[in-house]
Amino acid sequence: MILDTNALSAVADGDAAAVVLFKRSSSVAIPVIVLGEYRYGIALSHRRQEYERWLARALASCFVLEINEGTSAEYAAIRLELRRAGTLIPMNDIWIAALCRQHALPILTRDAHFDVVSGVQRLSW
Repeated sequence: MILDTNALSAVADGDAAAVVLFKRSSSVAIPVIVLGEYRYGIALSHRRQEYERWLARALASCFVLEINEGTSAEYAAIRLELRRAGTLIPMNDIWIAALCRQHALPILTRDAHFDVVSGVQRLSW
């Protein structure tokens, strides 16, 4: 499964339901976009050192999904689909959805706008 930023934060903060789903998954991926958003949040946090240590441990058991040519094709297709439907979602989330479709992985997130992206399965807690 792929973690969205709010899921990564929930796991870091020990949210019991999110942690169960995290531990139950056979493989966990963190999109590079999510990693950037999370690191930005860490930089603003008064618990910066604690979160940086937690992230280093988490990255040892996850893999980072990077954007490549295949991702760009999915991004373009999703953005076109959403435009034609008159539906807007944040640009970073279109990239994350593109990674979900490219790798055929569900996303753990509380952001319901992922539900409007065809071919993306949203998991929540």
